[in-house]
Amino acid sequence: MDIHSYEKAWLGAALVLIVFFIATITYGTVGAGVSMVDDSGGTVDPNNLADHERFGDPGVEQVGENEYEVNVVASAFYFNPGSDQLGFDPIQVPANSTVTFYVTSSDVIHGFSVPGTNVNTMVIPGEVAELTVEFDEPDTYGLLCNEYCGYDHHNMEGTVEVVPEDQYDGGDGQ
Repeated sequence: MDIHSYEKAWLGAALVLIVFFIATITYGTVGAGVSMVDDSGGTVDPNNLADHERFGDPGVEQVGENEYEVNVVASAFYFNPGSDQLGFDPIQVPANSTVTFYVTSSDVIHGFSVPGTNVNTMVIPGEVAELTVEFDEPDTYGLLCNEYCGYDHHNMEGTVEVVPEDQYDGGDGQ
């Protein structure tokens, strides 16, 4: 059987593309640490968040030297804490700290994204998303919902303030 040289070229190109796609997927799952949303953060009753120890009074809590946990409830159409335009305090953490976000939703699927960091997840009612990030320098980050959640989705935003360590007030009021 004789294969034309153009057919050989196209077969070779197709084989290279298949190997490239497999390598890209492998790198994304192993090398870059990309993972699917799971329930490793635990589950909660989305109808009873007020009685939950973590989400009953969401906010920032110091759990170690330069280690903080931020508990956030996403709801239509705000983050508590985070959505400063609705009267909630912005999320404030000190620079040179490791911050773990625990996020859940009380109503529908939301997104939780802090552009410029590795914080980006889908927030599913009843499940707790857990994400860790290191903030080295003082800066102000936006906080946004990147999953369509209803008519006012485009206004669902907030703020994460990374302040110098000597200006951090300990998270009071959050």
